[in-house]
Amino acid sequence: MNKKQSIAVLIITAALTVLLGFTVIFGWGKLHTGSMRNIRTGLDLSGGVSITYEATESNPSTEDMQDTVYKLQQRVTTYSTEANVYQQGLNRINVEIPGVTNANEILEDLGTPGSLTFQDADGNTVLEGTDIADAQGVSTTNQSTGVRQYIVELTMTSAGAKKFQQATADNVGKTISIIYDGQTVSSPTVEQEISGGKAQITGMSSLEEAQKLASYIRIGSLSLELNEIYSNVVGASLGQEALSTSVVAGVIGLLLVVLFMIVIFRMSGVAAGWALVIFTFLDLGFMNAFDITLTLPGIAGLILTIGMAVDANVIIYTRVREELATGAGLHSSLRAGFHKAFSAIFDGQITTLIAVAVLYLMGTGTIRGFATTLAIGTILSMFTALAVSRWLSYAFYGIGIRNVRFYGTTTHKKTLHFVEKRAITMAIGLALMISVPIGMLVYSSKGKHAMNYSLDFIGGTATTVDFGKDMSLTDLDNEVEPVVSKVTGNSDIQFQKISGSTQVVIKTTELDLDKRQELDDALASNFSTVDESTITSENISSTISGEMRRNAILAVVISVICMLFYIFIRFRDIRFASSAVLALCHDILVVVAFYVWTRASVGSTFIAVMLTILGYSINATIVIFDRVRENLRIMKGDSYRNIVDASITQTLTRSLYSNLTTFITIFVLFVMGVSSVREFALPIMVGLVAGTFSSVFITGPLWYMMKTRNGKKDIVPAIQGTSGAQKTASGTEAAQETAAAAGTGKGKHIKKDRSELSSIKPKKGRNKRF
Repeated sequence: MNKKQSIAVLIITAALTVLLGFTVIFGWGKLHTGSMRNIRTGLDLSGGVSITYEATESNPSTEDMQDTVYKLQQRVTTYSTEANVYQQGLNRINVEIPGVTNANEILEDLGTPGSLTFQDADGNTVLEGTDIADAQGVSTTNQSTGVRQYIVELTMTSAGAKKFQQATADNVGKTISIIYDGQTVSSPTVEQEISGGKAQITGMSSLEEAQKLASYIRIGSLSLELNEIYSNVVGASLGQEALSTSVVAGVIGLLLVVLFMIVIFRMSGVAAGWALVIFTFLDLGFMNAFDITLTLPGIAGLILTIGMAVDANVIIYTRVREELATGAGLHSSLRAGFHKAFSAIFDGQITTLIAVAVLYLMGTGTIRGFATTLAIGTILSMFTALAVSRWLSYAFYGIGIRNVRFYGTTTHKKTLHFVEKRAITMAIGLALMISVPIGMLVYSSKGKHAMNYSLDFIGGTATTVDFGKDMSLTDLDNEVEPVVSKVTGNSDIQFQKISGSTQVVIKTTELDLDKRQELDDALASNFSTVDESTITSENISSTISGEMRRNAILAVVISVICMLFYIFIRFRDIRFASSAVLALCHDILVVVAFYVWTRASVGSTFIAVMLTILGYSINATIVIFDRVRENLRIMKGDSYRNIVDASITQTLTRSLYSNLTTFITIFVLFVMGVSSVREFALPIMVGLVAGTFSSVFITGPLWYMMKTRNGKKDIVPAIQGTSGAQKTASGTEAAQETAAAAGTGKGKHIKKDRSELSSIKPKKGRNKRF
C-alpha cells in the first residue's frame, strides 16, 4: 500500500480502537450498552438466586435423587452455564443461579416440579414425564402459508420414542392430553403416527403460551416430585475485591506483554501490541454480546487468552526476522513472514477449536461456558494476528518506517543436539508421568483421598448461622474462617451471604454430629451475637455431579482422538500425530502430578485448568512439526537427526517467547489475585513449563525415534540430481541459504527453496395438534 493508504489505515485503526475501547469501558446511553460492566457474573462475583426444593417422598432412592439433580442442572443452564444444582440432606435439592436478583421470576419461569403424564382419551397413561428428554417453546413461520406460528418442540428419550410412536399410531385423529399435577395443561390432536422421537405441538396463540407449556413439560419430566421450600437472594461468595484485583492484574499483564513485544520485536512489536489491545476489547465485547456468565476462573481464563493471542504474533514476527537475516528486503520479509507462519497458526488454532467443539457438544455447565469463552478467544486471536497485525505492519512500512534496525534480525544459532539427549529428557518426562499413580497409591495407603478433592467434588456440610449483624466477606475471611478451620482442620471453606438478612451459609468438609456441635459451640463462644439454638446444619452433595465428571473425561478423550486425526490428515504422517498427542498427555499428567503431590485443592478450577492445558499446550508442538515438515523438503538427503535438531533450534526462540508472554499474564494474576485465583494460576504455570519442556525436548525426538526406528534408518531420501554439497551440516536456515554448490566459488549464494506444503483445499386452524 502507498503512503496515503497507509496513513488512512492507521487513522481508521486508531479510531476503531478508541471506539471499541469507549464501548467496552463506558458503554453507550443510560444502560451502558456494550460495556463490560454488563457482562453477567457468577455467584462468586455478584451472587444470585438460591432455591431449595424438597422431594415429596420422605426417603427417595439415591438413583432418583442423582437423576433429578442432573436433569435440573440441564434445565437451569438455560439461565447460566455457571448455575449449580446439588443435593442437600437426604431429600432436598438446592439450585443456585448467578446474575439474577428476582427469585419469584425464576420460580415462575422454571415452574413447580410435579408429576407429568400423557394420557389418551380413555384416561390410559401412554407416556410419562421421564420419557421426555427436552421441550422448547419456539416461534416459526409456516413455509406454505407464511403465517407465524408458535409451537412446542418435543424430544423423547430412546424408550420414550418407542412408546410415543405406538401411542400416536393407536390414537390418530384423537387427543392425547398432557396432565401436570392432576391438571390438563394441553390436549393436542394426533394427526399421524410419529416416529423418530421428535414431535411438535402446534396451535399456541403466543410465544409465551408455547414457552409456558414447554416449561411444564420440562420440569414435569423429573424423576421425583419436588416442593419449593424457600428461595432467597444470595450475595457474592468472593466479593468485589476479587473482581477488581483480577481486572487490575489483567491490565498489568496486558501492558507487560505489550512492552515485552515492543522491546523484542520493535516496530513489529508495536503492531502486535496494538493488535493485542484490539483483541482484548473485541473479546470483552463478544462476551457481553453472547451473554456469557463470567466467574473468577473465567476471568483467569480470559486473561490467559491474552497470552495465547500474542502467540500467533510471535510466530509471524520471528519468521520476519529470520527472513531479514538472510538478506531479504523488508517488504518481502514481511510478506514471507505472514505467509510461512500461516500454516503453523492455522493448524494450532484448528486443533484448539476441535477440542472446543467437542467440549461444547458433550460438556455441561461450566465446561460448556469455558468452551464458548475459549472459542471466541481463539477465533478473535486468529483475526487480529493474521489481519490486524498484517495491516498495521504494511502501514508502518508504507509511511516510510523501512530501516531494518527498527525491526531487528535473528542471529544464526549453532544447532543444538536435542535428539542426542533424548534418553535423558524422555526419562525425566516418564518419571513425572509415573509419579501420578505412585502419589495416588501413597496417599490412598494412608487412608486419604488420592487427590485433595474440594467441596465441589465430594460435597460436605452447610451450616447456616445468623450473626445478628451484617458481616462483610472481609470480616468472614478474617474473623470467622480461623474459627471454622480450627474446628474442621481444613481450610476448604466457602461463605455465602443471604441478601436482606444477617445470615451466612458456611460450607465445609463433611462434619459428623460431634464436629457439628463443636462448631456450633465455637461460633457461639467467639461471636456474642450468635444464638446457638438457631444454627442449622445439613450435608450437601458435590456441585460437580458424577455425570458432569464423566462427560468431561469423555469429552477430553474424544477431543484428543479428533486432534490426532486432524494432525494425521494435515501432516500425512501418523507419527507426527501420535507424538503430539503423547506429549499432550505428558503435559496433562504433569499438572495432575502437581495436584497429587502438593495436595492442591481439586475443585471447579481443576476442570478449567485441564481444559486449558488441552486447548493450549499442543500449539508449540504444531509449530515445531510445521518447521520439520518444511525442512523435510529443503534438506533432502540430510539425516532426520539433523532435520529435527535444526527445526527445534530454529523455533526455540518462538517457543520460549510465546510461553513467556503467556506465563507473564498468569504470574501477575497469581501475585495479585485472591486465593481462589491462585488455585487456578499456579497449576497453569506448571502446565506452561511442562508444555515448553515436552514440545522442545520430547515431541521432536519422539517423532525421530518412530520415523527412523530409533536411528536405524536415518537418511532422508534425496531427490535425483541433488548435489551432496547442498546438504547442510548444521541444519540452520542460514546454512541452507548460503551453502556453496560443488565446484563453485566460496560463499556463492544459492537461492533458497521456499516451497512448502499447502493446506488441502476442499472439493468443489388454532386447534392444538401433534
